[in-house]
Amino acid sequence: MTGETLEPTRGKLERTLSQGIQALYRSQLGHPTSQALCNLLDNKLIIVVENGLTQPEKLLAQNGQEDLALQVRTQLESALELPLKELIQKVLGVGVTDLLRDATLETGRTGTIAILDSAPQVRDSNYKSKTPPKPVES
Repeated sequence: MTGETLEPTRGKLERTLSQGIQALYRSQLGHPTSQALCNLLDNKLIIVVENGLTQPEKLLAQNGQEDLALQVRTQLESALELPLKELIQKVLGVGVTDLLRDATLETGRTGTIAILDSAPQVRDSNYKSKTPPKPVES
């Protein structure tokens, strides 16, 4: 290596964000999610969290209090907005213009679309090394 630093791949950024989002749910809500999936598309980040609803939200929904469960979800999303924006900015190196969020009580999934200030710098996954390939011996 000649001292140049390579940009991370899209996959690396998506994995780092997924892990960070799961850690955010654990630390802020005391709630372990089963999975956080992230997909970076130009200046948009799509986040789907499996098992994203907390136990109190589930309990309210199961007991006919869906409206209250959705109100709780809205308040939790508001409380997580700044830490989530900071996490995205730290990992991707670009700011977040807007967060669009929703949750489904029936499946326990939450979804977020983050609109970014600009597309983050990523290395092409087809990146070719500057060193020539070794010849294949037959």
